[in-house]
Amino acid sequence: EPSAEDITKILGSVGIEAESDKLDALLGNLKGRDILEVIAAGRTKMSAMPSGGGGGAAAPVAAAAAGAQPAAAAAKAVVEEEEVEEEASGFDLFD
Repeated sequence: EPSAEDITKILGSVGIEAESDKLDALLGNLKGRDILEVIAAGRTKMSAMPSGGGGGAAAPVAAAAAGAQPAAAAAKAVVEEEEVEEEASGFDLFD
């Protein structure tokens, strides 16, 4: 199990200063959890995130506009579910 000192040393080696309150929160949320399960859950969440790109064709955009409302509602439901999970754990990766 890594310590706050270990993480601070690793981050410091690439010029990043660790914020002790966030580091304590991270270690507190990881305590007693299997790191492989935490990573797998994070990968699942990251795979659902849009990754940009741009340059889409106009025809698919026009066709998708007709179904945009149901897709937007589904996306909102997913986001709300993730927010509930983050609130329950008391930890937000992007905080």
